[in-house]
Amino acid sequence: MLRKTLLVSILFWVVFVSGVHGQQQSGRVYEFLNLPATARITALGGNAFPTMGPDLGMALTHPSLLAQDVNHHLSLNFVDYFDDINYGTVAFSQYFDRLGQFSMALQYVDYGRFIEADEVGQILGEFTAGDYSFQIGWGRLLGDQLMLGSNLKMIYSSLYPESSFGVAVDVSMAYAIPEHQIIMALSARNIGRQITPYHDGVRESLPFDLAFGISKKLINAPFQFSLVANNLHNFGLSYDTPLLINDYFNNDDNERSLQDKASNFADDLMRHVTFGVEFMPLESFSFRAGYNYRRRQEMKVESRLSTVGFSWGFGIRISRFQLQYGRSNYHLAGAPNHISISTSLEDLFHRPPENNNAPN
Repeated sequence: MLRKTLLVSILFWVVFVSGVHGQQQSGRVYEFLNLPATARITALGGNAFPTMGPDLGMALTHPSLLAQDVNHHLSLNFVDYFDDINYGTVAFSQYFDRLGQFSMALQYVDYGRFIEADEVGQILGEFTAGDYSFQIGWGRLLGDQLMLGSNLKMIYSSLYPESSFGVAVDVSMAYAIPEHQIIMALSARNIGRQITPYHDGVRESLPFDLAFGISKKLINAPFQFSLVANNLHNFGLSYDTPLLINDYFNNDDNERSLQDKASNFADDLMRHVTFGVEFMPLESFSFRAGYNYRRRQEMKVESRLSTVGFSWGFGIRISRFQLQYGRSNYHLAGAPNHISISTSLEDLFHRPPENNNAPN
């Protein structure tokens, strides 16, 4: 069994590495694919992390997590984004014998309704715009601790009057250490291409992301900590103006202080990292908070103190339903509200067997 597991893992990484090398470092189209799928992800900083418990929302990003018990789970998500823009996700999972756990998900972004006018301002009518992705996921447990998974995505974008179609896949591996309540996952997301470009002959790259996540639940305390490092294929995520770039190369290395070099390196490193913590005092309630360093650095206003980059939320279990709320501060202009409702259809429609020995 061990040899079989190792062989499958090696084959997985051969496909994985070949897919990574085939991608450009920056994505230009279908950026909506990286939006957080559930309120729990939003509350914990906006990047999905692996978790020991069954969570279909996390498995949409790390499909290897489908190997856990998420059979018959249904997840409904809605986000009041910015202005008239909203987006959401609908997902369902099903287990098949000898094949593994499968999921289906539909993700959409509605950009609202726009007025169409000509160059002199004459109103011609109205139009809408949106992005859509239909996703099929698969996950399977190999051995006692190793999990593999993959997603296939069919993507359609309608930005009047142009439209585009593309395909992408995710590949994911997870490793769990149950006795220590630790789980790790490595995922390569949005490996694919734009089949039909917006403009003839101009194909753009997809928003590829190589991400590693780890979570640790304290055994004797109601806390769970998570860390996600994304964009591992591209270390430099900060933007430098041409003036600063020229200044950098024109100055001798000896003139730049070691402190500046260390500060710039630390800043580049931290832009990859998102932190999250969950406080679970009750089985039916949890409070969450997260910090996204890159978002804060890119969106903060230097002259104003703010909570840009921070996020928070909570989860409440009511009967057989899990209600979650997440709020993430992107900018001083506003913070989207994310609402998720999930349940297990098996638990929802299951009736306990009748007790024939009950008294009349």
